Amino acid sequence: MPSRKFADGEVVRGRWPGSSLYYEVEILGHDSNSQLYNVKYKDGTELELKESDIKPLTSFRQRKSGSTSSSPSRRRGSRSRSRSRSPGRPPKGSRRSASASYQADLKEARKEARKDMLEVKLTPLVLKPFGNSINRYNGEPERIERNDIPHKNTQEKFHLSQESRYLPTQYSLRARREEITLKEVDSKEEKVVTKRPALLRTSEVTSTQSKDLEFGGVPGVFLIMLGLPAFLFLLLLMCKQKEPSLLNFPPPLPALGDLWETRVFGAYLLWFLLQALFYLLPIGKVVEGTPLTDGRRLKYRLNGFYAFILTSALVGACFFWNVELYYVYRHFLQFALAAIVFAVGLSVYLYARALKAPRDELSPASSGNAIYDFFIGRELNPRIGTFDLKYFCELRPGLIGWVVINLVMLLAEMKEQNRAVPSLAMILVNSFQLLYVVDALWNEEALLTTMDIIHDGFGFMLAFGDLVWVPFIYSFQAFYLVSHPNELSWPMASLIIALKLFGFVIFRCANSQKNAFRKNPTDPRLAHLKTIPTSMGKNLLVSGWWGFVRHPNYLGDLIMALAWSLPCGFNHILPYFYVIYFTILLVHREARDEHHCRKKYGLAWEKYCQRVPYRIFPYIY
Repeated sequence: MPSRKFADGEVVRGRWPGSSLYYEVEILGHDSNSQLYNVKYKDGTELELKESDIKPLTSFRQRKSGSTSSSPSRRRGSRSRSRSRSPGRPPKGSRRSASASYQADLKEARKEARKDMLEVKLTPLVLKPFGNSINRYNGEPERIERNDIPHKNTQEKFHLSQESRYLPTQYSLRARREEITLKEVDSKEEKVVTKRPALLRTSEVTSTQSKDLEFGGVPGVFLIMLGLPAFLFLLLLMCKQKEPSLLNFPPPLPALGDLWETRVFGAYLLWFLLQALFYLLPIGKVVEGTPLTDGRRLKYRLNGFYAFILTSALVGACFFWNVELYYVYRHFLQFALAAIVFAVGLSVYLYARALKAPRDELSPASSGNAIYDFFIGRELNPRIGTFDLKYFCELRPGLIGWVVINLVMLLAEMKEQNRAVPSLAMILVNSFQLLYVVDALWNEEALLTTMDIIHDGFGFMLAFGDLVWVPFIYSFQAFYLVSHPNELSWPMASLIIALKLFGFVIFRCANSQKNAFRKNPTDPRLAHLKTIPTSMGKNLLVSGWWGFVRHPNYLGDLIMALAWSLPCGFNHILPYFYVIYFTILLVHREARDEHHCRKKYGLAWEKYCQRVPYRIFPYIY
């Protein structure tokens, strides 16, 4: 095993991702398997760097003060570039003739380069006011476009000295979007290479993976994978009881043979393939996702709303052809088991194929432990050709299936309770949740910036959640009302509708503001918003909905969840399981967000937390 060159706690200089800048870092640790060093920059950012990207402090020596090309003060008064430090530039005019002084300077530059003297190219920075920033910001507003036009700012060479620790106050740490030329000198010749440092490259720098496993680590995820399916069946069996109280716990358990029907599994498989067919239809616009670590942007077709329209037409055809949708209610437990079996089988396939995936395609959340990676997902974006498995499962089979199950429960209520029309409570539950699903499908592009897509891999957690938990637990209120009717008065219904609309406005406005800011921070409609710049080149919103609490979308989500449960009355706590579960889920997700953002943004996140102290609920820290 090769020996390490730098010790823990040693202060060295590490190269900043996507550029040739070196800054002081502290060695935190070393991974003997990957041969990567875990380092920490002064602003709190932690990264993993290769040994070749780290240099001791002694390797940086200051250039002579008399050098004509390393004096920023002289360049500020000149509109032309330095004449004596660009060996790669062709002669231009009489001033660029092959004079003796020029040749001497050229030889001197090459001699110093071979001595491993660090040379970097910096763009002299002009402080510019950022449209919606609360203070002056070094650099341009964060904006990623496909057709960037290189700026005409002149670029000069500087030699880093021991005083370069003060560079963060003079020069922007942000990766430049214009193409710059880096000079690489080896023992034989110099090569001029053009690079685009806007994105991190995994061959050079690997983002730090959390050493602390989530969900209780390996024991925790193992218990979750065993407990969730059993808990799901327990809830459904209790809900079918006439008196679902703790006194009747546990409910009668059916024979395992009664829970499995090949015909039901075939029907579920047909449903999944039907949604996959709708996904492959060449309708809807194609957009690019967020940049991956290697700079690529995956393409996604946004046709979820069209798939919902086609599914609705298909359900309408089933009514016309007298297809018995009540079959789904009578075999609800069997459908749940079929979904579980399919989700587990899909998880096995995902883990097996991820074993052959390149390193730069793995999820940042993966750990190398087989059990944990099977749960959290090892591969970030598993695809079969252009078919993105994770993106498809996030919104299609489970979310659209949730609406179909709700409709089935409405028909089952009419049949079980001999009603000519559905109850007001059932109508409210169906309407509220239909609005939620349609809103998600209409704003499908917003999914591309969520943690599920950009951070978590596709494993058992998302497969079970998307294909089993969402359709069979989120429809729990409608399933409850089939066996436990609740007569709702119109005044009470009006209050519940007002609560639902209140939560929806918060949820939709907060998400729309966030997505608009991510797409174009310089949009004039967002000029009134205040932000805090970060060392990553992004900005944190500290006004508008996101200055109210850190997660206003979570607050709106929880208010809507309560509105979904209130039509079921207060006779049992079962209909409120979703509210309880969803509160725990969002609080845990908020904690995950807090951990990742604090690690990613460092001191900027500390400042953000001071400006926005409340997390989800106002006045609750």
